[in-house]
Amino acid sequence: MDTKAGLGTVPAPTHDAREFLAYETECRSVLKPMLAGLLDLAEAAGWSRRTAASTLMFLAAQQVSATAGSSGDG
Repeated sequence: MDTKAGLGTVPAPTHDAREFLAYETECRSVLKPMLAGLLDLAEAAGWSRRTAASTLMFLAAQQVSATAGSSGDG
């Protein structure tokens, strides 16, 4: 199963990661509509929007923990 199916594309950053605030703000603005769309899909499938959002927070935290454990930069 292709877990990336239907996600579309994410534009590359225009700010360098060293420009922390601009880089983070740009990332949020790029991902926000994608997140809203994912939550809309989950809700349309019958999941509570709150449960879906909470689950995404949990999964995101797992990713941060896994990245921190493997690369030390999380």
